[in-house]
Amino acid sequence: MELSVLVLLLVVPASLEQEGMEGKVFVFPKETNTAHVILRPTITKPLQEVSVCLSSYTDLSRPYSTFSLATPGKDNAFLFYLQPPNTFSMHVNQEVTHFKTDSETLDWRHICVTWDSDTGVIQLWVNGKLYPRKASMKGSSIAPEASIVLGQEQDSIGGGFDPKQSLVGEISDVHMWDYILTSEDVQKALYGDFNGNVINWKSLVYEIKGEVLIQPKLSCQPIGL
Repeated sequence: MELSVLVLLLVVPASLEQEGMEGKVFVFPKETNTAHVILRPTITKPLQEVSVCLSSYTDLSRPYSTFSLATPGKDNAFLFYLQPPNTFSMHVNQEVTHFKTDSETLDWRHICVTWDSDTGVIQLWVNGKLYPRKASMKGSSIAPEASIVLGQEQDSIGGGFDPKQSLVGEISDVHMWDYILTSEDVQKALYGDFNGNVINWKSLVYEIKGEVLIQPKLSCQPIGL
């Protein structure tokens, strides 16, 4: 019995949390190179199909990152990098693809990205709207030794953060799949009815570093509208 308790303590660090985050957000209240959230999914094989969806809310006018996946030797293996008012840069295994989007407004923004190694095709959906498809890194794969961070852009595994690339704002509804979402799946995810099989916001394993708060998710629209 004593041995089994010891093993459990070694496998599950005291700082690691697992809980349903439905109806909640991570708040990143300040520009910093320390505040971030580490996600701890179980990935056992190289990824050749990836879909990630999340919602964010910010009034930043400078570039920032919401989702950063780094692997050994590739700090931008799967990176969401936003450049207000209307550029979304998607990095796959160090190659960047730029999308021109509708200008950001002060509202919750739901973003879904899919990438298929077989064709290289990247699909970007913003608030349920599909932008013209592009392609990157056909035939490659994303290594399973992944470091996933919310709110910062990794320049090395789990670190190398630049405060001028940090998110000041809120993140919610983060989901990740190891397959390509259909348009119907994306619409379901937009309304919170489709959960990831790699990362599931409703059963999230995470670790908070620095000043990040968990708060209820609130509407940003005026009451009565």
